[in-house]
Amino acid sequence: MKIAIATKDHWTQVSGHAGQARDWLVFDCEPERSVPVPQHIQLDKEQLPHHFQDDGPHPLHGVDIMVAASAGDGYLRHMQKWGATVLLTGETDPYVALIKILAGEALADTRFDVTTTLCKLRDLFSRH
Repeated sequence: MKIAIATKDHWTQVSGHAGQARDWLVFDCEPERSVPVPQHIQLDKEQLPHHFQDDGPHPLHGVDIMVAASAGDGYLRHMQKWGATVLLTGETDPYVALIKILAGEALADTRFDVTTTLCKLRDLFSRH
């Protein structure tokens, strides 16, 4: 199972606004194994989900679970088309979030984020 976590501050904190997140930690997890070493992925502007046209391969294709602090409805629908489940959390440490997911524990509730409200408005007109 592949888990991708949107990050900021040099991959040290879970990022909000998943559709604009450039830095991702991707973990290729196997049952009964310890936390794997992540792959660090840095997206170009054209690869950001808000801009990506789904016209070719993408570095996050094949991810099963995506984690971020916030995401709009358009992003959730877009990732569902990719076959990924999006989990939103108020957890700031990406490794704590990963460990909770692997243990089957609930993630911390999301915090208020004004950009999510703006995304919801924008998503009314989204192609996704």
